[in-house]
Amino acid sequence: MITANPLLGTLMHAVGATSAALCYTPQKKVKGWSWQTYWATQAAFCWLILPILGAYLTIPQLAQVLREAPHGAMVRCFLLGAAYGIGGTAFGLAIRHIGFSLTYALAVGLSSVLGTIMPPLVRGEFSALFAKTGADWVMSGIVVGTIGIFLCGLSGRLKELDVAGDTARSDFCIAKGVPLCLLAGVLSAVYGFALEAGAPIASVAEAHGAGIFNGNVTYIFANSGAFLTTLIYCLYLTFKHKSFGEWVEIPAGVEKASLTNNVWLAILTGCLWYGQFFFYNLGHVRMGTFKFTSWAIHMIMLVLISNALGLVLREWRGCKPRTWLAVAVSLTVLVSAVLLLTYGNYLGDLAAGR
Repeated sequence: MITANPLLGTLMHAVGATSAALCYTPQKKVKGWSWQTYWATQAAFCWLILPILGAYLTIPQLAQVLREAPHGAMVRCFLLGAAYGIGGTAFGLAIRHIGFSLTYALAVGLSSVLGTIMPPLVRGEFSALFAKTGADWVMSGIVVGTIGIFLCGLSGRLKELDVAGDTARSDFCIAKGVPLCLLAGVLSAVYGFALEAGAPIASVAEAHGAGIFNGNVTYIFANSGAFLTTLIYCLYLTFKHKSFGEWVEIPAGVEKASLTNNVWLAILTGCLWYGQFFFYNLGHVRMGTFKFTSWAIHMIMLVLISNALGLVLREWRGCKPRTWLAVAVSLTVLVSAVLLLTYGNYLGDLAAGR
């Protein structure tokens, strides 16, 4: 039996969120590859190779577990993961039209709320859960965290305006960007349902001695579903732009570009992105009574750490005082949300006598 420990669980979520916040950094060093070439390569590691390898290394008798696991759970987990992959693609397209900050605020904010409250609602457990000790702190943390994410989006938009000095971009289009954000937010929240659907598979893995790593077996299905939809879109772009040759040779005229270097950077991105799922599971299994809050904690900490890293890497240089004030307030709100959620989980665990 896995012992609940919300404080340690929150720490594991922080490690996973840090990994996720860093995963886009290697992309800045990739040269001579189009977006679809790079994205398909890193996705192969994040969504396909590493989940299989991670399960193989941490799940005892993996082949037997897969034979005993319910086939219906496998299919549902895979299909919901595929929907999550569509959400990720919509997220990338939304950034083109309304920028990274507004996309993050709308899509991640919506995903955080829906991915947290919908699973217990669907299971009919919402009322019972929120009648327990600590539920008011948990709900407050979800609300405050959502506000903090939107404030981060506002401060990010102010930064974009300060740095660019021009609000009119030829590709800026609210009419296209907002619907894509809503689609990304809803389908990204589906990932929580994918893991819920894979719970029977994880139970079989736990019965075979997987312990705290039991959730790693569900990533084989949820992540491969996401890989399928991601690969389809990347291949569409590859055919459209005739960029197949980039996997074999860097196009002529690109200085200081290396095919080997690009591949290693894509692998690093995939490892960092998979790292968030690996540690998400280690945090999730320890959250106790309010385990469903894992998604909110992860998303809030992802936004918090992403913005904090931006400050460390001096990405906010040249910003006006109003922008610095906005980011300071938003980070304070996000920290408060994490503390509220952690304390609520702690009270719930204490009341359960664990």
